[in-house]
Amino acid sequence: MSGGFYRHGVSRCILVWVLLTMLAGCSALFGPKPPPVTEQPAPEPQPEPEPPAPPEPEASAPAPASAPAAPEVKRAPPKPVHRHPAPHRPAPPETPPAPAPVVPAPIISTRLLSSNDTRGLLDARVQRPDGKALGRAIDMFVDKDGRPQEMLVNLSGFLGIGDRKVRFPWNAFTFNMNAKKAAITLAVKEGQPPAAQALQKKGARPAGIASKPELTRMIDATVERGDGARVGRVVDVLIDNHAAPQAAVVDVSRLMQDRRSIAVDWSALRFVHKDDALRVESDLTDAQVDAAPNYEPDRPVRAVSPAPKPPVAAQPAPAGAKPAASGNDASR
Repeated sequence: MSGGFYRHGVSRCILVWVLLTMLAGCSALFGPKPPPVTEQPAPEPQPEPEPPAPPEPEASAPAPASAPAAPEVKRAPPKPVHRHPAPHRPAPPETPPAPAPVVPAPIISTRLLSSNDTRGLLDARVQRPDGKALGRAIDMFVDKDGRPQEMLVNLSGFLGIGDRKVRFPWNAFTFNMNAKKAAITLAVKEGQPPAAQALQKKGARPAGIASKPELTRMIDATVERGDGARVGRVVDVLIDNHAAPQAAVVDVSRLMQDRRSIAVDWSALRFVHKDDALRVESDLTDAQVDAAPNYEPDRPVRAVSPAPKPPVAAQPAPAGAKPAASGNDASR
């Protein structure tokens, strides 16, 4: 009986479900139809809101609350800027070539002395006309013009005994300064002593006699500049076959330096009276002395002197200036 009740309940449930389904279908067929769907127009774009104006800078003093707001100041539009075209610049001129390097002017001038007829006076052999030796030349004396006046000779004795120094006039000698036979001949007759009365008439005298104040000896003389600065010491004089001095060999060595000598041209020397004596001077500077070639007896000799100064160019006369009157015009 329970099984029939169960079947009866199930059949009812199925019947109810069928009825509900039928009712739903009827409502879908015979109910009011929904309105047709239409496309809505797109909304118009709204203009973007303008950004708020920047706040005005606050005044140094706060405005009172009751003061009215300042009216907005309208700014004038910027004026157009007219830019002028850049001016035409000419091309830069071509760079000239670099000038040639300036060669400094020489500070000395040199003169080559003949090696065939120029020799040193000091220790030169003095002989008679027949070739017999008399002694050695040891010094010479010159006047204010640089002209030789006397020669000091060491006359030889026997084995060095009886040597004596005698000054003879310069014109009593003849010179042969050849390289192979360098000798000075004293004009004395055979059999006569060198200091005989015949030579004394020409001026021969012992070396002990005081020298004339208008003469100065050359060997060991100090060469100075006009300001008193020392140039060096004369150690020899170069003489040619014509009895003319050509140069003075000057020792220019300084302290802590090797021995060094130069040949100073005879024209670069001057003889001036100073302190009651005749002094030897030269204008050679230290730089010119350093630039001078060394003197070596066995090599060609170059006599040095200061280089001549370049001539000064004459300046043009100013416009409208009258030419200077000559001597003849001035006398008139």
